[in-house]
Amino acid sequence: MSSHKRSSNREQDEPMAAAPAPVTEQDAAASGDDGETSLVEQIKKLEAEKAELTATMQRRQADFENYKKRVEKEASQARHRGVEAVVEPLLGVLDGFDRALAGNHDPAYAEYRKGFELIRGQIWNILSKQGVQRVDSVGKEFDPNLHHAIEKVETADHAEGIVVDELAPGYMFQGRVLRPAMVRVATGAPN
Repeated sequence: MSSHKRSSNREQDEPMAAAPAPVTEQDAAASGDDGETSLVEQIKKLEAEKAELTATMQRRQADFENYKKRVEKEASQARHRGVEAVVEPLLGVLDGFDRALAGNHDPAYAEYRKGFELIRGQIWNILSKQGVQRVDSVGKEFDPNLHHAIEKVETADHAEGIVVDELAPGYMFQGRVLRPAMVRVATGAPN
């Protein structure tokens, strides 16, 4: 048993087999033409290996860049969805303030009106800083992507297809329609 231990210890003590030494120009010259052919083959093999490794590295770098862009885009979209979830319900509150401000112009309520205007202004400032934009409708051509036609109005004052009145404003967020504007659209003069 001790002899077995000694032989395994010897195996551990012996250095590992070294990698073959690279062929030098002197070795190639000493071996003649076969050495030159062998050296040229080795160079070609190493160059092919290098080209393959470079191509692999470039593909992985491109894959990583694409992955990074995709993750950034998804994170941005998630942030936008989160902001939208908060913004959409606030649009109804903004509508409520607009109705309250449009309703009573009695001088006795002037101070209350100023308070409502200030609060409405604060809400709108917060929303606009987040990227919410109001859709301009009145006087513009009807666009089914931005407008929801509630009524068609026969009129000679406006060309056909022009928005003549806005019943509820529309809003956009980051280039996407949050809510279309509810409008009345001109159909032209009656015959």
